[in-house]
Amino acid sequence: MAEHKFTNALISAQSPYLIQHAHNPVNWIEWSDEIIDRAKLEDKLILVSIGYSSCHWCHVMAHECFENEETAAIMNAHFICVKIDREERPDIDQIYMDALQLITGQGGWPLNMITLPDGRPLHGGTYFPKDKWENVLLSLHKFYEEKKEEAYQFATQLSNGIRKLDVFEKGENDTNQFQTLMGLLNKWKQQFDLVWGGYNWSPKFPLPNQWELFIGIHHITNDEIFAEAVQTTLHKMYEGGIFDHLAGGFARYSTDSFWKVPHFEKMLYDNAQLMGTYAMAAKYFKEPVFEKVVAHMHQFISEFMTAPKGGFYSALDADSEGIEGKYYVWEFEELHEVLEENAPLFCDYFSVTKEGNWEEGNILFRTKTIEDLSDFFQLTAKEIEQKINHCRKLLLLERSKRIAPGLDDKIICSWNALMIKGYAQAHIYLPAYNYIEQATNAIESLLAWCLEGKQVFRIYKNGKKSIAGFAEDYACLIDALITLYEAGASEKYCLLAQELMDECIKQFWDESSGLFFFTSAQQQILITRKIEANDDVIPASNSILAKCLNRLSYYFERNDYSQMQANMIVTILPKMKKFPNGYSNWMQLIAQEEKGFKQLILKGSEAINWKNNLSKSFQYNTVILIHTEESKIPLMASKNGTVEKTTAWLCTNKTCSAPIYTIEALQKILV
Repeated sequence: MAEHKFTNALISAQSPYLIQHAHNPVNWIEWSDEIIDRAKLEDKLILVSIGYSSCHWCHVMAHECFENEETAAIMNAHFICVKIDREERPDIDQIYMDALQLITGQGGWPLNMITLPDGRPLHGGTYFPKDKWENVLLSLHKFYEEKKEEAYQFATQLSNGIRKLDVFEKGENDTNQFQTLMGLLNKWKQQFDLVWGGYNWSPKFPLPNQWELFIGIHHITNDEIFAEAVQTTLHKMYEGGIFDHLAGGFARYSTDSFWKVPHFEKMLYDNAQLMGTYAMAAKYFKEPVFEKVVAHMHQFISEFMTAPKGGFYSALDADSEGIEGKYYVWEFEELHEVLEENAPLFCDYFSVTKEGNWEEGNILFRTKTIEDLSDFFQLTAKEIEQKINHCRKLLLLERSKRIAPGLDDKIICSWNALMIKGYAQAHIYLPAYNYIEQATNAIESLLAWCLEGKQVFRIYKNGKKSIAGFAEDYACLIDALITLYEAGASEKYCLLAQELMDECIKQFWDESSGLFFFTSAQQQILITRKIEANDDVIPASNSILAKCLNRLSYYFERNDYSQMQANMIVTILPKMKKFPNGYSNWMQLIAQEEKGFKQLILKGSEAINWKNNLSKSFQYNTVILIHTEESKIPLMASKNGTVEKTTAWLCTNKTCSAPIYTIEALQKILV
């Protein structure tokens, strides 16, 4: 066992990110409610350093600064030093990220914030090299010692600015929200990169929620630019270096405009959402290659991100052996040695060059099609695919001998729920693959630890649950439960979703704004109770909850739910008009309401056959529900009892049609 010169309080932490810093010479402690009291008593500034285990620049700053004894001595002498895993404590991260953006106009991780003893931010930044970091620390300490009143005045102004970000002024009730939406999207679509996919800037993030929005918009409007943008983006991401062509799975983002050079960490939340998006696109565009992507992602999640007892791990690091991407890149000679006579074909297919296509070697990415190779190598498409697959297996075996990137093995409630939803969506759009089995196994594993009564917990690690759930955890869990039910799983999941929604309203609802706080009243309130409304790489908790309220209002005949979500959209519209790109999930809800949410209820001996037949075509914003039991869900309960022959009811706008007795009649009205 390795001996360490230093060991600090993080040695007792559960978070892999915090444990990475347990042997720094810095006297790190975890965040707790008592830190403010201690800082006030000692009259010391608090140094809050926030990151996550797979963050490359977090590692760089740790090596340069936090592992250096001279730097640590300055930190220990003048500050109470707190390390935070942003994935465990997104509530604190949100507060200080807002502060950072107000101070610098930029955000990112590592997030290093110096605060007053009461926790109000004073100064911050992201990555600092050693000399600059030491200068910042000494200057701030001197400023606080000599000009304390000025420090408090600045922190007061900054904290007021943070609070203003959560002020929502309800707009006027827009009588044609969809028309307003299309006006915003007609400007947004000018940003599409129709050659390489994504948008006309870099870096490029996958942002799956946005591409799902555009599929829906194309379905409603038939504006071909949205279809072209989605197909181009999904193809180019899959062909690019952002996708792991050996093991499957997507990296967090591309540093360039071509999806070539990724930031190599792989996050569960990206892959969870991309699974649903690719499945949806496979069905909508009838693209077999998108089905293939979903299968690759399933293989990756199963082999690398699934815990032995169920549940999904959080992330794989960008670095191995201290070098970003080292695990994933290849030398030209190395590939020829492993692949022998197949190396020229493989290297041509994956853009490998003798000099290296990247500064650290060769990233596998595709710019040629199988047809291109077929002509050049005089092989059939089937022969090329067989050879490429054989090469993949050889290289996976070879890569397994390398030192692998670190695994963040904590299990996060909201991210697991996103993955469960991804599997449920995959089953809805690609039922032949039976992905619902993975979804139901995973939800049972999640519910076994994350629920205590109706209280949701966020983190599971080493057999222990911790940290009361935030609105994000409730939102994603409720969404997963509803989607599971809509995919054909037991109605018990939908019933639980409704119970958790009522609990979520009880803990997080804010009457004054008509939105949900991110934290409950029982959790520590630092400067302000944040309201998360912007859709980012993960949709906002408020937009997810608005969509869930909408869905549940139909199933449970809850007009109060319907009114709540309608009012939420009215509140959000003014901000949406100012920054459309940050509200894609809200836009999905507006688009779905324009088209009308349909519930098709099937009952009788041929119900499953009817569903299988109808599922062959894409059904936008329509769920097909099989009535197989005496239901407790009000929408379904009205159809309890036996039927003499297979019967269907098509319900929309909270009204169900007369019974329909033939699939032909049903197909006509579903067109």
